[in-house]
Amino acid sequence: MRSIRAAAVGAVTLSLALAATACGGGSATGGGSNDSPKTLTYWASNQGASIEADKKVLRPELDKFEQRTGIKVELEVVPWSDLLNRILTATTSGQGPDVLNIGNTWSASLQATGALLPWDEKNFAAIGGRDRFAETALGSTGAQGKDPAAVPLYSMAYALYYNKKIFAEAGVSKPPATWAELIEAGRKIKAKGKSPLGAEGSNLSENIHHVFVFAKQHGADFFTADGKPDFTNPKVVDAVKSYVDLMAEDKVIPAGDAEYAQNQSVSDFAKGKQAMLLWQTASANLKSQGMSEDSYGIAPVPVISGTPGGGTQVNSPVMGINMAVFKNTDNLDGAKEFVKFMTSDEEQKILNKAYSAIPPVKSAQADPAFAAPDTAVLKNTLATSAAALPQVPSESQFETTVGTAVKELFADAAAGRPVTTGSVEAKLRKAQQQMPAA
Repeated sequence: MRSIRAAAVGAVTLSLALAATACGGGSATGGGSNDSPKTLTYWASNQGASIEADKKVLRPELDKFEQRTGIKVELEVVPWSDLLNRILTATTSGQGPDVLNIGNTWSASLQATGALLPWDEKNFAAIGGRDRFAETALGSTGAQGKDPAAVPLYSMAYALYYNKKIFAEAGVSKPPATWAELIEAGRKIKAKGKSPLGAEGSNLSENIHHVFVFAKQHGADFFTADGKPDFTNPKVVDAVKSYVDLMAEDKVIPAGDAEYAQNQSVSDFAKGKQAMLLWQTASANLKSQGMSEDSYGIAPVPVISGTPGGGTQVNSPVMGINMAVFKNTDNLDGAKEFVKFMTSDEEQKILNKAYSAIPPVKSAQADPAFAAPDTAVLKNTLATSAAALPQVPSESQFETTVGTAVKELFADAAAGRPVTTGSVEAKLRKAQQQMPAA
């Protein structure tokens, strides 16, 4: 899922959506129809530097689809700050689009509403087959053992972006491979008057993505095998504390970043104010802010020890955007045809290149356009050292409650209040108590 969104999501609670009869699109039957075969409505997530930038990318492709099929696509690019609430409202009101983008981490939560078309063998066959897609991407499309609720559209992974000039001036010869190396590099960078590492301390989803990785590296999970929250597990507590300690104890994240929630850390990096950035597929964003590609390098996100790959050497969530269809759309055939078009090799190359993402369609991923050094790091991460966030119905509440706990811990660190194992455990216990009953 792209992290451009604002920190708060979920004012419309998922529990309400689960309790209601799910419906979307425009069919009165609730089972989908082809009553309006000449039009589709599409909610696209904001992937570029602005909504207008997205329209410039998408509109020519949607016009191409109309020329080929005669189906007009009405496009709305929805900001991340509104997207989840808009989707949840649509599942209960019936006033929704035919096709929409969802962050892949929401797949299981939205699947549980019953509003989305299941991608069974027959539906996958209509778009060329399930085996066209990378298994890593398919792992974030819904709960295990159920037909996916969505189809992968863009794949993303986190990487460490570093400013070559700042590194050289500080005498840092190579990007850090471990957190200990990052902290040591940070000390040298601070001695030269620069900020070592940026963060978005008030962005709930950014917080979740990073503490999820730290938990995996500590050999821990936020949920038990049967899907119950396990936020106060000692290894989880240690993992969350380790991340917040990058500000509280190690001082490599500046205190002011505790208030960041809207890509400010990306802007700081692009302007040369900080040496390192942990971000997902940042190249297009950095380019849009005037940063030249030869001024920064890209490396895997650090691990505790050794190198990324397998087991506790996870260094990124499996990030990305999925396409979903409201199952009671009034243009069911057209919606599936549109998904087929957007996941075609041709469109996968065009769209993922525009957003510096990785195509989840294997044949498109092999294109030379995705062989550059930056995309090679992301592709390797997705293939060897990324893990899917919990595919449980309460995942969206997990993002909100634990993301808020981490936000509050960053606020404590910024204010000079001690961040102790006890204070971390207390915040996580409160977050667990706010989760819905299983």
